[in-house]
Amino acid sequence: MKKLRIEFHVHTCFSPDSILTKRFILLKCKLKKINCLAITDHNTIKGAIKYKPYLEKHGVDVIVGEEILTKEGEIIGLFLTKEISKGLSAKETINEIKKQHGLVYIPHPYDLKRNKTVLKSIAIEKNKNDIDLIEIHNGRNIKDEYSKKQLEIADYYKKIKIIGSDAHSFFELGRNYIVINENIDKITKKNLLSCIKNATMNKESCLKYIHQYTRYVRAFKMVMGGHFCELYRIIKKRCEKRNKKII
Repeated sequence: MKKLRIEFHVHTCFSPDSILTKRFILLKCKLKKINCLAITDHNTIKGAIKYKPYLEKHGVDVIVGEEILTKEGEIIGLFLTKEISKGLSAKETINEIKKQHGLVYIPHPYDLKRNKTVLKSIAIEKNKNDIDLIEIHNGRNIKDEYSKKQLEIADYYKKIKIIGSDAHSFFELGRNYIVINENIDKITKKNLLSCIKNATMNKESCLKYIHQYTRYVRAFKMVMGGHFCELYRIIKKRCEKRNKKII
């Protein structure tokens, strides 16, 4: 029986800050022997749905997911069949995931650099009974202390631990993944939680300058899409922040 290597929390060019295409994903999966991938684009399942037939044809199973921005921060839904709208409350979003019999996964529950998108601690507390998985390491954590804090949160709530690649680029794929130590040939909704409990986790630190790379990608896609007003607002906001720091 082949060993399953699963990479969770992966973004494709269907996210506004990634240019990863299906062919580059497949290439890196083959190089790193990743045979299962959870595609979780920002606020859409279009990438996962579109890439699933191609990747599975070439031996890489795809879990359809979505990283959804709620009013209180981001939540990932796994094994989805329908897209969930952003901007709902955390509770409403979790209810939508459960309606599809999906799994509720909390990404980077602590990250000072991305504090605006981290799910608020009060929302985790209020919805603790409906959470299935909590990320204890994220491939984009810029400090080791973030992973330590994330582990503490998962331990406190006694939730199943998972690591997320959060890959937005070819360079990040195949660095943070889970190896299943049981004799199964395919991950399903029924066996995922039990398999992860005894899995081996391969963790690597954040690549230097990768957050800057993502910002450049986002700006490039805005220009190519003609979203100049949105780009102007972002640049203006950053300039205002820098001016405040100088003052």
